[in-house]
Amino acid sequence: MPPIPILLTNDDGIHSMGLQGLAAALHARGHPIAILAPLTEQSAVGMKLTLRDDMSFEEHTDIAEKIRVDNGAPLRVFSLDGSPCDCVIVAIDGGLRARAPEIEPWLCISGINRGPNLSVDVLHSGTVSAAREAALYGLPSLSVSLATYSHQDYSESIDATLRLVERISDVVVERPSNLLRPEGSKITPREGVDSESIRSWFLQGNLFLNLNIPEVWKGDFKTVPLGARWYYNATDMIDKEAVGVAFEVGAARIVDEDIKMTDCNAIGSGSAPITPLASWPQNHPLGVPQKLMQESTKMGPDGMPNWL
Repeated sequence: MPPIPILLTNDDGIHSMGLQGLAAALHARGHPIAILAPLTEQSAVGMKLTLRDDMSFEEHTDIAEKIRVDNGAPLRVFSLDGSPCDCVIVAIDGGLRARAPEIEPWLCISGINRGPNLSVDVLHSGTVSAAREAALYGLPSLSVSLATYSHQDYSESIDATLRLVERISDVVVERPSNLLRPEGSKITPREGVDSESIRSWFLQGNLFLNLNIPEVWKGDFKTVPLGARWYYNATDMIDKEAVGVAFEVGAARIVDEDIKMTDCNAIGSGSAPITPLASWPQNHPLGVPQKLMQESTKMGPDGMPNWL
């Protein structure tokens, strides 16, 4: 399929190696790219929004020149002094139309994040939240994470992402029909739980994908639901002369339950888990029915979602 225009963002900030490396690889394949990422690191901010403060907006032509392929597709690089969700909202709801009208994204990719976004991490992650925010606005979305802090070699993560984007490009073949949701919840996905129905949930932004790549990847994918990850001893109390007692949050021990066919288990076996996630709460009018969610995690022969 022809290359599709893509919005890139993250929570590690505009200078992240994972973001810039992925942008360069996508642009080399002919995708028009618009980057709007936080000016500074915004890890674990969830769906935080900046409501009463101005956010500075800046174009980075120096980064664009590092990424750009000669005579390639359009490429623009911007930062916003805000959260990942702020970036997505500004990009979709007028920012790109005003500053980069030559690029109208058909897909949002958030990442590549440094560190895992597995199990309950998806509730705290700025990376996953940015993809969810884009989906709430009706834009098909994908979040991507390198599930380790032990190295910053993003080459395998970039390769995995390119392979998944190639598959997504077979489905996203036109401008999203429900972008900005002009009729609210009145536009509903196709009924049923077959592949075409699941695709309609994805294309309308009611379902999005979360990809994690392990520290050492054996080259395969597994489409699986979330696993069970637990954070123990998550607070540390510190005596500080200036302020007295202070607390830091950061688990001393992380335990992943060994539950077969989940994202935590797949990462542990060296596979790259792809997990479909619901964009809306389950009791929202556009909440994903349980049966459809179960069907969305069925994998094809190559480990990718069977419906893609």
